[in-house]
Order: sequence, then structure tokens, then C-alpha cells
Amino acid sequence: MSKYRVQNPATGEIVETFEAATDEQIEQAISSADSVYREWREKSVYERAQVVKRVAEIFEERKDELARIIALEMGKSIAESIDEVEFARDIIEYYAVHGPSLITDYEIPSTIPGKAYIEHRPVGVLLGVMPWNFPYYQVARFAAPNLVLGNTILLKHADICARSSLTMQEIFEEAGVPVGGYQNVFASHDQIATIIADPRVQGVSLTGSERAGAIIGEQAGRHLKKCVLELGGIDPMVVLDADDVAAVAKEAWAFRVYNGGQVCNSNKRLIVMDDIYDEFVAELKKLAEGLVPGDQLDLADGAFVPLSTRTAAETVNAQVQKAVSEGATLEAGGVLADGPGAHFSPAVLTGVPRDSESYREEIFGPVATVYKVSSDEEALELANDCELGLGGSVFSTDEARAAKVASRLETGMTHVNTIAAEAAEMPFGGVKRSGFGREMGPVGIGEFANKRLYFVAK
Repeated sequence: MSKYRVQNPATGEIVETFEAATDEQIEQAISSADSVYREWREKSVYERAQVVKRVAEIFEERKDELARIIALEMGKSIAESIDEVEFARDIIEYYAVHGPSLITDYEIPSTIPGKAYIEHRPVGVLLGVMPWNFPYYQVARFAAPNLVLGNTILLKHADICARSSLTMQEIFEEAGVPVGGYQNVFASHDQIATIIADPRVQGVSLTGSERAGAIIGEQAGRHLKKCVLELGGIDPMVVLDADDVAAVAKEAWAFRVYNGGQVCNSNKRLIVMDDIYDEFVAELKKLAEGLVPGDQLDLADGAFVPLSTRTAAETVNAQVQKAVSEGATLEAGGVLADGPGAHFSPAVLTGVPRDSESYREEIFGPVATVYKVSSDEEALELANDCELGLGGSVFSTDEARAAKVASRLETGMTHVNTIAAEAAEMPFGGVKRSGFGREMGPVGIGEFANKRLYFVAK
């Protein structure tokens, strides 16, 4: 089986296969990206921003086609696929509109006679290694700011996102990025290492697993390359109290099963106060019961989408079974479909023991894991008892009470009375083993910038 392929996760059918890159093609891609960088960086930031703005327009024009491509590739519904295309469009447009002002030179006070400025200059060719769960959004938040800044892009996408990754290259070129300025590469792990080692490549951004992050981070460190790593999360959603428990449970469920639960910053640990816990779990069970496997290209009411691959579904199933064997209770759902399809019914899991291996594991699928606590301090201690630190949220009718707990979460993103504030202008990233660096918002464009001192003596 070809490594790069489009395989419908609902049926297991391989729709399309693609040739992996040769070493010669990888060399040509680096050489071309480097030579285009020397031309692209000389354009004004406004010229580059106009090209990137056109990318956003084409995403809008081709929205339905783009949505169908990823629905087939990785299994999300058409409605969620359209959401993603629109979010990617918004991020690209944000950097086209606001990027130039975010990287304007500014003067800093100087004790030496003369004028001192901080400039934001591009650094060169960058490699992006992107995951399958949000094929367009992940690329948008890496490529758009860096193209506006003046860098050029080599993009190694997930094996199952071959058609969408080729289509994105086509769109960037159609918009006016010079050929070579944004290139999809069907690279192997060894070829990724070769790219990172090449002196013409100045940085690498990876969104993926802790394991992948450790490998890429080690390679980047060995070759003294800047890297940004956006890794996993087991984000806490702390519910201290609620006027309408059913409404908060519904919000929790909707976010947890969104994209088949395959979201880095999903609310993977629901930490609920004991006096509302039983009602909260009962509401989740109601939402989980009676769902049937569906076709993501034409999803019926009451149906759920497949996970990205059969292997992914089997992994989630094994994790749930392991948690049960360690003492957890599967309250609802959690059924792995027979046959080649990747359907795993959305599940509710309670009572995962704190001393079990399962407690420490991220479940990258539609499993709402609920914990009972009896005080704000206990909720906070449980929330922070985690090696990962991507996002987190705290819910309460008393905003000050929620804010007090939220302010002490060891995360890169913290929220009160919403699970995740997500928009083009909101920075995204984590602490601890969730990685380092930020994407999106005003800070995302600075990660691969040469913040150069420019001094003119008097």
C-alpha cells in the first residue's frame, strides 16, 4: 500500500494513491524554496500580503470542493469540513490584513547617541510537518504569517491528506506565490531529517504527538534550527457549579465529540463538582445513547462520523478497554464497528483511577472522561496533575470564583465559561509537554522572524 493515499475511513476503500518523493525531488524542492526566498523577501510586505489575501479568496471560492476533499480523506462531516475551510480562510485573511502592521519596525529608547529600531525580517526556508485532524487549518496558521513575513514554505503533510495538500499548493501558486515558494513534499521520515539538516532550511514547525515532537525537536536542536512544537493535550474542563447542568453538559459533549474527538485542545478531562456530578453524567449518557455509524459525506441526524483511520479507531478502543480493566466504568457508547470502517461510538467514561496508566494517557477520539471532585482546590490539583499543558477552562455562575481557579491552571490557554476561545486573532499553544511556541494572533507571525536590531549612530 502506498504511504501517501486517500482512503475513505468509513469504508476502508483506497480512493487514490501518490508517489513518494525521491531524494532528487527533495533536493530540488529545497533548492527552489531557497532561490524563491531570495526573490520573495525583496517584495514589499504589502505585495506579499496581497498575494496571501488572494489565497483566502480562493479558499472561499472553492469552499465546497475543499470541504469534500478532507471529509473523504479523514472522515469529518461535510458541515465540520466547511467550518474548517472557513476558519482557515479567516486565519489567512487575518494575516493578509493585519500581518504588515504586526511586523512594522519600531524604535526603542537608546542610551547611546543615535536611533535604535527593532525590525522583523524573514529568515528563509521553513519546513512545516502537519497532522491530519485539521488539514487546512493547521497549514493556514503556519503558512499565512510566514509568507507575509517573507519566508518560503516546504510542507510535509500527513500520509492520508495527500489530495488536500496538493490542492493547497495549487491554490497558493494560483494566488501568486512564486512557484517554489510554497511546496508540498511527499517526504519520508529520513527525508524530513535531511530537510532539517540542510543549511538552507532555517526552521521547522510541527503539530503532532509528543513522540513526533521529541524526534523533530532533537533533530532541530542538533542542527541549531528554531522549532515550534504544538503537541498533545489532556485539557481539563472544570465545572464548579451551574444554573443549568444539562446545558453545560451539552456544551461539554458537543466540544468533546467535535471532529470525532480528534482535537488537540479538546476538553478531554471533565472535572465536575460532586453536587452536580450525577446529573452531569446522566446528561452525557443521554447524549451518547442511540447514535449510529454514519457516512461523513452525507451525515444523517443521530449518526456519528468515523475516526481518521481504522488503526486510530482500534487505538481508542484499546485505550477505553484498558481503562475499564484498570477500574473505570464505560457508562455509554464505546463500541468499535466490525469490518474495515473506522467507526467508534462516542463514549462516556467515569472512575478512571488516578494511579492508573490510563489516567496519564491522551485519548484522541470521542471519549468524555469525567472525574468527581468536592472542592475548588481539589479540582485545581486534579487539573494540574498532568504532564501536558495546552488549554483548560473553568465554569461557574460566579465569574470571580471561576477566574481564581482558571488563573492557576498550568496551561498555554485558559478560559472562563467557555471551553476554547478560537479565532484567527487568538494565540494558540501550550506549556509543559504540550510543546512551545505560539501560532495565530499577533504573536504567531514572530516565531520565525529575525527580530533584528537596526542602529543608526548620531
